[in-house]
Amino acid sequence: MVYDELTPAAIYRAATRLRPVARRTSLDESSRLSAELGVPVRLKREDQQLCRSYKMRGAFNLISSLGPEERERGVVCASAGNHAQGLAFSCRELQIKGRVYLPTNTPRQKRRRIAAIGGEWVEPVIVGSSFDEASVAAQEDGRSTGAVYVHPFDDARTIAGQGTVGLEIAEQHEGPIDTVIVPVGGGGLLAGVVLWLKEHFPDVHVVGAEPAGATSLRAALDNGGPVALPHVDTFVDGAAVGRVGDLGYRVARDLVDELVAVPEGAVCTEMVDLYQTDGIIAEPAGALASAAARMPLERAPRGPVVCVVSGGNNDLSRYAEVVERSLVHEGLRHYFLVSFPQEPGALRHFLDDVLAEGQDIVAFEYVKKNNREHGPALVGIELDHAGELDELLKRMKESPLQIEQVSPGSPLFSFLL
Repeated sequence: MVYDELTPAAIYRAATRLRPVARRTSLDESSRLSAELGVPVRLKREDQQLCRSYKMRGAFNLISSLGPEERERGVVCASAGNHAQGLAFSCRELQIKGRVYLPTNTPRQKRRRIAAIGGEWVEPVIVGSSFDEASVAAQEDGRSTGAVYVHPFDDARTIAGQGTVGLEIAEQHEGPIDTVIVPVGGGGLLAGVVLWLKEHFPDVHVVGAEPAGATSLRAALDNGGPVALPHVDTFVDGAAVGRVGDLGYRVARDLVDELVAVPEGAVCTEMVDLYQTDGIIAEPAGALASAAARMPLERAPRGPVVCVVSGGNNDLSRYAEVVERSLVHEGLRHYFLVSFPQEPGALRHFLDDVLAEGQDIVAFEYVKKNNREHGPALVGIELDHAGELDELLKRMKESPLQIEQVSPGSPLFSFLL
């Protein structure tokens, strides 16, 4: 199928253009996921790509295709971090001046990488609280200065470059592929991958994996066209896009077989497992696809599965939050408000009679700072197994202490993460 200038032939040309600079990232078997799903699972390791993300494929393909006059005017982009690194790399390689508009939630690690990669060729500009706000500022810059706006996902040249991930998967995988799972933010990677695969392997089942806090493609499909989300959870920052791209939407509408929303907690659990078992450092968006593989899908995989690990630009300082979100999602960590009376032995009773063996207090803080002898305390408890919760709640109900569970959906819980 043909979508403006986006065609399988354009993806092939992009692959030729990228061959001298981009890495041909590996397609590795995951014994962990293969055992869990009961079918062979392989990971397309775009975390090994230059700049640790597939984004450089799209940025380089677009910028390298510019004419002399356009190169002289320079380029500008908006990004949550990875596309900006791809643009910085391309500007340095092609010696073209560029400006990068970054939302304020961009991790410090990504900001430093952009500066290190681009050097004198790139100027970072911090603006807005989301990608969409940064994008507005970047496009206004392009209109006022004449700089070419390098869209991170809604440009045929960007999508063609990103679609080379699908071309490589097809070339690297031995034998037929049943299911390919691709992370979704703005929809560029998904559009490019599905366009190539469906052209050459029409029976492959392609699944898009969105963060549950930023389901812009689902909103577009339900609405009959792209629409701005009223709220975006920016935890999965590489895929936290409030409005999916027009071109990506059209391709996904026609060709994508299934779309799944992945809870942020499930993403965190997969990040931890990728790190501890597979030795892979994935950012939240990078773990979306393999996290989706572990969820119930509309059509369970019947054969080999490929998941795209789309990025490895994770800030080490975020791992404490990642582990916390994972434990909460797995039902292993719970929080309670416990009112301890002003009498001896109240805390000892809680430890001896309410908690069971293997259940640990991982957080304890009096809510009333002016009087620590009595009053409610916020208590975090970690369980060995999620199934222990019912018995714990039963003992709490039988206790003379006043105990209230803090549910993950409550406003108070937002202060814990």
